[in-house]
Amino acid sequence: MQNSEYNIIVNGDKTLKNAAIRGEKLLKRVRRGWMWNQFFLQEEYTGSDYQYIGKLQSDQDRGDGLVKYILSGEGAGTIFVIDENNGDLHATRRLDREEKAFYVLKATVVNKRTGYKLEPETEFTVKLHDINDNEPHFSKEVYTGSVPERSDIGTSVIQVTATDADDSMYGNSAKLVYSISQGHPYFSVDPNTGVIRTALGPGDMDREQREHYQVVIEAKDMAGQRGGLTGSTVVNITLTDVNDNPPRFTQSKTLKVPESFKSGAPVGRIRATDRDIGKNAEMYFTIVSGDGMDMFDISTNKDTQEGVITVSKPLDYERKQSYTVEIQVQNTQVDPRFMSTGSKDMATVRISVEDVDEPPLFDKASYLMEVKEDAAVGAAVGSVSAVDPDGTRSPVKYSIDRRTDMDRLFNVHPGNGSIFLLRSLDREETAWHNISVIATEFNNPRQSSHVPVYIRLLDINDNAPTFATVYETFVCEKTKAGQRIQTVSAVDADEPSTGHKFFFSLAPEGAYRSNFTVRDNGDNTAGILTRRASYSRLHQSVYLVPVVITDGDYPMQSSTGTLTVRVCTCDRDGNMELCNAEALSSSPGLSTGALIAILLCAIILLMIVVLFTALKRQRKQEPLIISKEDVRDNVVSYNDEGGGEEDTQAFDIGALRHPDAAAVLEESAKQRRDIIPTDTLLIMPPVNMGSRDNGDVREFINQRVLENDCNPTAPPYDSLATYAYEGAGSVAESLSSLGSASSEAEQDYHYLSDWGPRFRKLADLYGAEDSDFS
Repeated sequence: MQNSEYNIIVNGDKTLKNAAIRGEKLLKRVRRGWMWNQFFLQEEYTGSDYQYIGKLQSDQDRGDGLVKYILSGEGAGTIFVIDENNGDLHATRRLDREEKAFYVLKATVVNKRTGYKLEPETEFTVKLHDINDNEPHFSKEVYTGSVPERSDIGTSVIQVTATDADDSMYGNSAKLVYSISQGHPYFSVDPNTGVIRTALGPGDMDREQREHYQVVIEAKDMAGQRGGLTGSTVVNITLTDVNDNPPRFTQSKTLKVPESFKSGAPVGRIRATDRDIGKNAEMYFTIVSGDGMDMFDISTNKDTQEGVITVSKPLDYERKQSYTVEIQVQNTQVDPRFMSTGSKDMATVRISVEDVDEPPLFDKASYLMEVKEDAAVGAAVGSVSAVDPDGTRSPVKYSIDRRTDMDRLFNVHPGNGSIFLLRSLDREETAWHNISVIATEFNNPRQSSHVPVYIRLLDINDNAPTFATVYETFVCEKTKAGQRIQTVSAVDADEPSTGHKFFFSLAPEGAYRSNFTVRDNGDNTAGILTRRASYSRLHQSVYLVPVVITDGDYPMQSSTGTLTVRVCTCDRDGNMELCNAEALSSSPGLSTGALIAILLCAIILLMIVVLFTALKRQRKQEPLIISKEDVRDNVVSYNDEGGGEEDTQAFDIGALRHPDAAAVLEESAKQRRDIIPTDTLLIMPPVNMGSRDNGDVREFINQRVLENDCNPTAPPYDSLATYAYEGAGSVAESLSSLGSASSEAEQDYHYLSDWGPRFRKLADLYGAEDSDFS
């Protein structure tokens, strides 16, 4: 077959046409080289042999066996095979149109010997004919729908949809019809669209009677004819609630409440039922009548939909023991279609008040009392009153909560509640006193109540006015008479009801030959004026101007304030240039510079003391006793602080050698400078001195001790004088050399033998003859 780019090949019953569209070429007919019919194949073939499709034939095939048919394309060699000798085409297996509706193949003819193509490759199609082998399928296995209860007949609920995999363009295999197999007589389904609708009227579709329905819908192909395939689905339909039922009380109720319940305290709950659900069952309660309308309130608990009755006003068992209220309930959301006169319900609730032991009750919530600040101790301020509200009317006693009156300024009579003063008061110190009074039952002390008492102190004029501040001004040496140098004002701790009115005048003691005058301005201020034209700061640098300030209240109070005026040198404009030293200081304290100077001086003085101490320690000390004589017996100590340079009366050892010379004190002795004698010098009694031969200095030492005790001219009281005394009673008497005339004279030691056994060794040593040691 000759082919060109202008040829169009059409399979089937259509002819092959050539169309020349270039230049002026004329149309011409080309003879067909391939000869076969369009191929169709039925799906779902169940035979055991290959299914014959058709035959391909070429003009080049003359039956001599030299032509070979070759197949290519979709499924070639697997699904489709061709007999290469005669061109017969077969399907090797069962095909499903719903899986693939057609296949595109290509065929060509070649010479078996040479392999050259005898025909060009040509494309053809194998189509599958549909059979009704698929049942309808719904998009969901289970549908869920809802419709309001009491809906009209024919109200749409939900639409179901089914599909069929068969070819809808070929026969009735995919034409579906819907029907309801379960759900009569409540619902129906449109056979063509699958829309489910209600089939009963409003009176039969009541959610409170039946809420859930299960409907089975079938879809049948072949337009519902016999032999068609069927699919089904389940539709769960729920009737949604509408507010078609009003709330209803179950029964009347009786409640009890103690009289001690405060406002807002819950008394009890009342319940109403509603067959509806959700928002349609929400309700609210109101008290519409009864003698307890003003005593109680009712509200709705949003979670439980119960009516909560609460106390709105204080209850009193002694005044009323029971109340009755009429309570109404209705839905918060009402459907006009079902609203009727029976959409509300009423219930009667009886509330009994129970008696409790209550604390005393004051006749006022608080008390305000006034008393003058000069009221005497014991004066009455006011009174409080409380009673026991119970039927027993227990007596009440009063007391003050001392936590509110720590200073114990007030007290209350325990029987009648009158409040009086315990101490005097001062309004200028505290203008208000807030105390708390306690009322307690005698029979039950645990029952008590408090009441605040506010006590205001009324002012009396008991304070004199004073200067508003400390005034200190200056006057120029050259000034004018009548020149105002200062304006002063006053303050007063009192608070008169008509306001302060102060009067200023010069004090009488300063009016005589005064250098200044005081002019009252009439507005609670005064001006200080000069009375002469010149002042001299060398003659007098400071003037004190006494000003009398008097208030206008009763009793009148006054005080004198002093104004300090410095005399200064001024320029022509009256500006101060120079004042005396005391005038330059604006405060009595030291300046910063003076404090620094004092501190530096203290530091320098401390350094000098430290340096002097260090030098003193390094100084070489001289020996206390220069002479080597009498070192044994004369020890003088100078480690005392008293006496100073005048304390030169150290004890001389010569007095011990010659005790007769020191029998009495010399009255002409020089007195110490560190004390002033206040008594007459004591006359020392005569002392009987022992014999010097005995060498006993006990009496001498006793005399010195008595002298130091009684004589104001003795060494200082903190001086330490030490005297050695060896004791008395020895047969050897004194062994001191003080009583010997000469220590170098020859001694006779034979008396040692008379001194007893304790001196026997000395007698043996010193009493032997010289020949004993030769």
